[in-house]
This record gives sequence, C-alpha cells and structure tokens, in this order.
Amino acid sequence: MSTKSLGSDSFQLGVCYYPEHWSEQLWDDDFRRMKEMGFSIVRVAEFAWTIFEPEDGRFAFDLFDRALDTAHRHGLKIIMGTPTATPPAWLTHRYPEVLNARPDGVVYRHGQRRHYNYSSPVYRFYCERIVRRMARHYSEHPAVVGWQIDNELNCETNDFHSDADHIAFRQWTRKQYGTLDKLNVAWGTVFWSQTYTDWEQVFLTRPTPSNSPNPHQLLDEKRFISDNAISFARLQADIIREDAPNHWVTTNGLFGRLDNHEMTDELLNFFSYDSYPQFSSLEDPDHRESLRDRKWSLSLSESRSVSPQFCVMEQQSGPGGWVNQMEMPAPRPGQARLWTYQSIAHGADMLLYFRWRTATMGTEIYWHGINDYHNRPNRRVREIAQVGEELGRIGSLITGKSFQASIALLEDYDNVWDSEFDVWVRPLRWKSRDSWHKALQERHIPVDVVYMRESTTLEDLQRYEALVYAHATILTTERAALLDAYVKGGGTLIMGARTGYKDQRGQCRMIPFPGLAADWCGITVEDFTLCNANYPAAGAQWNDSGLSPLSTAIFNEVLSVESETAEIMATYTSEYYSGQAALSRNRYGQGTAWYLGSAFTEEAVHGILDRIGIASPAEGWVELPKQVELAIRGDIAFLLNYSQEPVQLNFLQPVTDLLSGNRLSELSELSPYGVLVIQR
Repeated sequence: MSTKSLGSDSFQLGVCYYPEHWSEQLWDDDFRRMKEMGFSIVRVAEFAWTIFEPEDGRFAFDLFDRALDTAHRHGLKIIMGTPTATPPAWLTHRYPEVLNARPDGVVYRHGQRRHYNYSSPVYRFYCERIVRRMARHYSEHPAVVGWQIDNELNCETNDFHSDADHIAFRQWTRKQYGTLDKLNVAWGTVFWSQTYTDWEQVFLTRPTPSNSPNPHQLLDEKRFISDNAISFARLQADIIREDAPNHWVTTNGLFGRLDNHEMTDELLNFFSYDSYPQFSSLEDPDHRESLRDRKWSLSLSESRSVSPQFCVMEQQSGPGGWVNQMEMPAPRPGQARLWTYQSIAHGADMLLYFRWRTATMGTEIYWHGINDYHNRPNRRVREIAQVGEELGRIGSLITGKSFQASIALLEDYDNVWDSEFDVWVRPLRWKSRDSWHKALQERHIPVDVVYMRESTTLEDLQRYEALVYAHATILTTERAALLDAYVKGGGTLIMGARTGYKDQRGQCRMIPFPGLAADWCGITVEDFTLCNANYPAAGAQWNDSGLSPLSTAIFNEVLSVESETAEIMATYTSEYYSGQAALSRNRYGQGTAWYLGSAFTEEAVHGILDRIGIASPAEGWVELPKQVELAIRGDIAFLLNYSQEPVQLNFLQPVTDLLSGNRLSELSELSPYGVLVIQR
C-alpha cells in the first residue's frame, strides 16, 4: 500500500484560475480576494498551450510570468499544469496523425479537448518540448511548488484507435508474449478461426458484425491503454524531475482503463482527484433519496487507496454543465461546504475549488465557479470563505492523519476491466458495490477500498477485520494464496456469485466454481442461472433466526457443501431450486469465509453484518441517524449531514466541535448539510 503524502503540516486550500481568460486588470483584485478567503495555492495553465507556443517553435511566457508574479506578491503558491490536454490548432492541422480515432477509424477533430492519442511519436515530441521549456522556465520561480501532468488522463474517452495506437499495441503484445503461439493461446484464437500467423495481422479491437470482439483480446487492449497512458505521463514526469527537481509532481482524475496505483507509485509524489458529487444524482437517479451526493464518498475512498492522503484538484463549487450535457443544479446552501469536508474526511490534505470565476465563453460556460459572471459577492463566495477561515484554524490538526476503517472492499484492475464487457458480471458488481456502501453508511461503519496488486502483502489485508471481494471473476493463484492466508490467519472474507471461474487471461477454468476460492469457502456451485423479468431472482430465508426473509438479485447459484466446517446460512424459498443453499459460512483455520450465490442486496448485507459483529466507531459516544456519515481520520471524527433537513444527534459523552467551539452533549441538532469536526 502506498505511503505517499503531500508533506505539508498545514492544510492547503486553493482554487483553479485561468488568467488567460480574463483582463489583466482583474488579476490583482482576484488574487487579493483569494488570499482574503484563506486560499494559499492556485492551479493554472493546464489548457494554455497556445499561449505558451502560439506558433510552432515560438515560445511566449510573458502572460503567465506576469500572472505568477502578481500571485506571488499576494503570497499565493502556484501549481503549473502541463498543457498537453489541449494541443493547439497549428499542431493538429499540420500533423493530423496526432489525433485519436474511434474504433471504426473515424478521426476526432480539433474543437474540444483530449482529441489526441498517446502513441504518436510526433505528439510525444511536441509534448516533450513544451513541457521541457515550461519546466526550465519556471523551475526557479518563487511561487511555483508543483506540477500537474496533463489533465484528467483518459477522460472524454478511454478508447484509442489511431494508426499510431494500432502500431503501439502490436509492439506491446509482442513484448508481452514474445511469440504468436503464446498470443494465440492467451486470446483463445482457435475459436472461430481467429488464429494470427503474422504480427502485422494484430490490431486493437475493431468493429465486428455483432459488436462483440474477442474478450481476451479486449482485456489486453485495456491493459495496453493503461500502460500507454502511464508511458505518456512518464515522459512528462521525467522531464519535470530533471529540470524542476525541487517541485512535486501529480496528476488528476480517476478515469477508466488506467492503473492509477502503478502510475502514482512510479511517477507521482501523490495522487489528485476531481470531486463533483452531483454527478452521482445523474448516474443513479433511483438512489437520489438514499445516497445522493453521499455516494461520492466511495469514489474518495478509491482515491485514498491510491494515496492515503491526496489532493482534490477540482472540488465542485457551483452548478455544473456544458452547453449540451451534464446539467447539475446549484448546490443548496451548505452543500459546497459539506462536500469540502467530505473530501477532507476521506483523506484530502490539499483541496482546490473549480473554479474561481465562471467562464463567459466556451464549452463550460455553464460550469460555474465560486464567483459568477458579474464578479460580485454571492452566497458561494461567503460559504467558501467560511471554509477558508475554519481550515485556517483547524487544518493543521487534520493534515497527515490516516483514515480509520475496519472493513474494506477489495478491487483489482483485471476484474474492473474484464467486467466492462461482461454482461453477466457487470451488473453484479454494481449492485453489490452499491448495497455494501449504502448498508455500511447507514450503520456508520467507515470503509476502505483496497486494490489487490502484485505488491499487496498479507499485512496489508490483516489491517481489516473483514474483506468483501464480492465478484472476483478473475482470481489468480497469487491472489488466491494471499486470501487463503488471510482467512486462515483469522480474517473474515465475504464473496459472491461468479467468483473465481476465470484465469488472468479471462478464460474459464475447467474446475468447479468458485474455482481457487473453493477451499476457504468450503462449497462448490452445483447449478446457476441469470435472473431477469422472466426468470426472477429467488426469495431466500435465514436458517438461524426464525426463517426471516432475505432477498437476492440478478444471479442465483445453488451451493453444495464440500467441507465439514461449512454451514448453510440461508436457503432459497422460490423457483425450481427452492430449499437449496443460497448462502454459506465456512470456518477455515482461524477465520471465516462467507459465500452468497447472488448479488448482494442491502438486506443481505445487513444480515451478514449482524452476524459478523463489526461495530461502528460511533458506539459508546454518539447515536447517529442514517442521514449522517461518520468518517475518522486519526483522532478526528467528521459528522456530515447529507440531508436538506436538520437531524438529531445524541451524544453519550460530552464533545467539542472544533469548527464552532461549541460543547455538545445529549441531544443536539445538526443543521441541513451541517458538519461537525470533533477531536477525540
């Protein structure tokens, strides 16, 4: 597990700013007001390539020199963005080979951003040149402290199918496999006569009659895309390390088909995330009343798995939307402050709002910042100024402290990428992830996300009383050995349907389900079915509590006990497998393994949590309603009310809120979107 941190004793609060968008007459007043609001750091330049290089080989730094000098006079530090997310028109016009393409070969054109490919030697040459010129120019500027590489790698699209990408993929596969025989075995090309006899025949996946490419080839394609993006980031990171050695390096995002853990370990001082909680209401409208923006805490937990302490490079501060998509209403009073503390509670030690002022032109004219077009005071300015004052007082008490959790959701990139295309597994993963997060939130049990990697150790896993590896379809021998040792050593491992039946190639093993997990689970899968409207998921009942009901979802597996130490905890009550085993518990070594032959519903999760006995860290000092999230960093407890209504808290012990200084005991009201920060 990474131990990287931001290395600062004080909390750094700031904002994203675009001096190239505004009259220079506004700069001094803007930077003055930033400082007055408690900001200490500003990100600039990540989209300004044309400003730095208006023509091929002609460089101009004067605009940003003046802007940075003005910021420095006001005591602000600067994060420089490398501008490679937005190549200038002269470059894409002269060298169209730098552009990305769709799988069908249609080339993306100039007019937005991130329309380039990582593989083009021409694009890499120009990126290397502009990054080196900028790093050398600003290496000694007293305001500059760090660099953001590019902007949101793999955002907009994480498919790459330019001619240069096909060539790079061919080189990647040749390095991975060495021979076509090994590639053909890994991709199962004997099926449908897909066997390759020359390396020139190897391409990234391309359109097929039923839009169903070779799944094993597709899994490798995603691995290639990740490696290629990291290679592109490495090009820039190495230059900055060489030419600006006193500055730190990060990049922002959390986008698909990119191993952020590997990138951070190899290239970055710490990871940065962009937090826009209102996205959750767009993606999951059925859960707006149950999770809403609170769902974003799980994304922040993903970021924390990359860097225990991290930066939020873009924090939502206003209503969001492009001119044709992503419409988000204005944050209600208190929400921007709530989201700020949500990010901090989950590990952020630096946070910058997006953006200082709403743009008056371009695609993001509806993606609002702290200030509106008119540049006059508004409630968002007042609310964020309050945050700046609060963090100025208490930020140093939080910075550097680790998030505390006794349970973790396990992930790995193989299963994330493989499930993108697997229609049997993808809905299982989403349903179970949502159910576990909601149930844990309602019980005020903080949760980590832990990625299983080659570097993961048994000690990393033994930090947790329980691990949930819900649908590890791909289960390698190395990961299986680690999990076996975890359970034997006293841990509780919880798994679900479709576990363990694929190898690292994505091919199915010819052994009983759940494959390599069978020993510690103590069961095999006798029968299974996908469930849908015509084949509804069966009901079930607990066997140990008066036959109380238990719901299942999406998939049903019938379990068969194979170990004397295994017991059936729940049985199906409907469909043709009524009366057969749905959920098992096996005593294995000093620990316990649970296996549910289904996706996890909230009802199932609550039932399991009742029986494994993981307590909330709220026990003994505060009673909380479901609307409130509890997060713990070191000795600091965050209580966050995501409801638009006030809620009642019952403090069993007197505590003091660090934000207000108020002493709290017995029944206390927490305002809508209110926050309490308590040192214990």
